[in-house]
Amino acid sequence: MAQEALRLAVLVDADNASAAITKELLEEVAKYGVATVKRAYGDWTTQNLVGWKEHLHRHAIQPMQQFAYTKGKNSTDSACIIDAMDLLYGGNVDGFCLVSSDSDFTRLATRLREAGKVVYGFGERKTPDAFIAACDKFIFVEVLRPAAAEATAQASVQVQDVPALQGLLAHAIRETLRDTGWASLSAVGGFIGKSNPSFDARNYGFRKLSDLIRKQPYLEFNETTDASGFVHLNVRLKQ
Repeated sequence: MAQEALRLAVLVDADNASAAITKELLEEVAKYGVATVKRAYGDWTTQNLVGWKEHLHRHAIQPMQQFAYTKGKNSTDSACIIDAMDLLYGGNVDGFCLVSSDSDFTRLATRLREAGKVVYGFGERKTPDAFIAACDKFIFVEVLRPAAAEATAQASVQVQDVPALQGLLAHAIRETLRDTGWASLSAVGGFIGKSNPSFDARNYGFRKLSDLIRKQPYLEFNETTDASGFVHLNVRLKQ
């Protein structure tokens, strides 16, 4: 029997997220489950969020009105957090997608995970490390932009990221190595995902982890087929 998809609540801090990639954002959410709740928080009486309005209707996202009662205070965050806790105690969702680059959501993500809910974060690369680490997985929204806009993604990888990537991959392979001397690519990906929530092959200009692995000169990659015909992807450090 097929496993039922996770029921996800997508909560968007509209004051701190771009409306331009709403379609791509929801397509990414669909990889992890079904968006049974879609809400965007902000003061919709202002002109600051005018760019969001057509996307709300097109994608059936419910706008949640929150007036800015005091200048300089972000009441939107508080409204989102209160709703998240109501949804948590309501028991009708299995996980949350928090769309913001604001560190104010760090404690919320931690609390939701403490309650046994899966938490996916979506934000810009400027998102504080604390919020990223508080999520089960964190996706940088830059990689969700249309392919044409991301054509130079691989070229934009910082030089200092290269040794960091090599160290990350090498450590994951050593930790998941089998007696054969090879590590399963799925095990490597699982280990990295649990220890580094923001890791994504797309951050380095590759669509999949296997594509990224194949391009690393210090790694060997092979495919083996078992008796059932299932193909296993394996990787190891070059001798």
